[in-house]
Order: sequence, then structure tokens, then C-alpha cells
Amino acid sequence: MNGDVPAYGLWLLAAVNAGVFILFAFSFFKPTTARDWRSLGAFSAFVVALFAEMYGFPLTLYLLAGWVGSNFPALDPLSHDAGHLWPALFGWSMDPHWSPFHLLSFVFIGGGFMLIAAAWRVLHDAQSKGSLATSGPYARLRHPQYAGFALIMIGFFLQWPTLVTGLMLPVLLVMYWRLAKSEEREVEAAYGDRYRHYARAVPAFLPRPASLLHSSGG
Repeated sequence: MNGDVPAYGLWLLAAVNAGVFILFAFSFFKPTTARDWRSLGAFSAFVVALFAEMYGFPLTLYLLAGWVGSNFPALDPLSHDAGHLWPALFGWSMDPHWSPFHLLSFVFIGGGFMLIAAAWRVLHDAQSKGSLATSGPYARLRHPQYAGFALIMIGFFLQWPTLVTGLMLPVLLVMYWRLAKSEEREVEAAYGDRYRHYARAVPAFLPRPASLLHSSGG
């Protein structure tokens, strides 16, 4: 961004973008339990931190301004495009919106939202019948909704890396892992051997390549 158009200090824009993505997550995830709300709350904190730097105050760029200016003299360290740090780190002189990192971020973010939505439908149907969710995304992952949140956060980090979200990301991933383990203990207590058999057959967060090939083949 150049001219008289400000690159940062756009706090209303930051609030609107954060609100939109949090609302999207809420509508896709539809939290009902305290665990659900903790999951959504952690995701919301990540999103707020992200957009606060993207449009409000560029803390990461401010702290790295000297390094960026000395290593990439053609790049304005406090311009909006500089916030897409990955192309600069790789020395690519290109529109950052067309970089592989930015394009891949859309795949992660879109895929994460679709995974959360698809998993919620299966889980809601199973819960209404008092049964164990094992179809749809649950046929390939035991925790597709947590995996979806992880995909979205990783996608945002690929698009706009910051020091704050970089520190938050591993903490939140561990938090989701702990929530998933807590959830598993409750489900195992409710369904016993049926859940243990399911857990042995289906991985927790990363689908087996064979299951993806089977899905694409028919």
C-alpha cells in the first residue's frame, strides 16, 4: 500500500475481519459444551491477535524493521505487503498475494472450515440418536473438528506470520490435543469396547493415505 492510504491503524477493519471469521467458526462449529466453548475461545484469541497485527499495529514488522530493511532494501519494512513475510524471507520479488504460501493458505483455511462443518453434521446426527459418530470425516479422523481448527490457524500463519501467533500456534495445538484426549476418555467411558475398537482403526488427527486414496477412488 502506498500514497496517502494508511497501511495500519485500521482498528475497525481489524475488528470487522476478526468478528467475521469468529462468526464463521461459530456457525460452522456450533459450540454447546464447555469444551466446545474453550475450543472456540482459543481460536478466537488467535484470530484477534492475527488481525490486530494485520490491520492495527504491526508489532512483528516493527520489531524486525531493522533486519528487514538491511536484508531487503527494496522492501518497505512497514508496508502492508511486508506483512506477508514468507516471500521476503525467500527473497521472492513478487506480489505476495500470489505467492505459494498465500495460495496454500486458502486451501488450509477453506479446507478447515469445510472439515469442521462436515464433522458437525455427522456429530449432531449421531448425538441425536445416542450413537457414536463414525461416518463421514469421523471415518478417517477421530477429531476432525479439532483438526479443522488446526488447519485454519496454520493457514492463517502461512498467509500472515507474526511473532505472537507463532508463539500461540504450538500452545493452541497442544491445547486441542489435550481437549481431544479428555474427550476420548469420556467417550470411551460411555461406549467402552466399541470406542476402543474404533480408536484402534481410525487415527486421531492425520488421516492415513490409504483412506484418502480410497475416498478419491470411490
